[in-house]
Amino acid sequence: MTTDRRILILFAHPSTDRSEVNVPLFTASQGKPNVTCVDLYAEYPDFRIDIDREQQRLTEHDVMIFMFPLYWYSTPSLLKEWQDLVLEYGFAYGRQGTALHGKTLLCTVTAGGAEAAYQTDGYNHFTLRELLRPIEQTALLTGMRYLPPFALFSARTAPEENRLSNHIALWHQTLEILSQQSIDTDPLAQTNTLNEALPRLRGFSQ
Repeated sequence: MTTDRRILILFAHPSTDRSEVNVPLFTASQGKPNVTCVDLYAEYPDFRIDIDREQQRLTEHDVMIFMFPLYWYSTPSLLKEWQDLVLEYGFAYGRQGTALHGKTLLCTVTAGGAEAAYQTDGYNHFTLRELLRPIEQTALLTGMRYLPPFALFSARTAPEENRLSNHIALWHQTLEILSQQSIDTDPLAQTNTLNEALPRLRGFSQ
């Protein structure tokens, strides 16, 4: 990837020693010239977040990615703490808070349940995108362009079912698209996951 769109991945997993999907995905994201990878739990084990440092990271990148396992229909606690402290009034929102305007936000999520469970008539009653509405609204409030989540369902069985390598390959393609293109979010307004939109996004640019 040789374009100028800079990508920041904020990885949040409180039990990396038990991770069979998120850690390999995070590792596979590293080493690319325009991708910055930050392990939040490794950097802030005491939850004492360096707000100035994190805000500077945001201003230096064009695309922000929250990478995490879905915990009780939300993010792990440190990622929520990060949002609460870093996305301050006057920086991320408010009359003078325009630092994030025009940037892109994406969640890369793993879920233990099957995709069928994340439907209106499924076990969890809501789609994954619906469950992540607070993050979507945060993007809208802060002037960012929000993309549907890049997701892996039934994540616990993905390695033994040989689905992980394909998921990582799709993720590499997604990073390439994000680095090369400014994606029009309007056609994706009703799309539940970015995975299903990838065939349409390949070759698209504006």
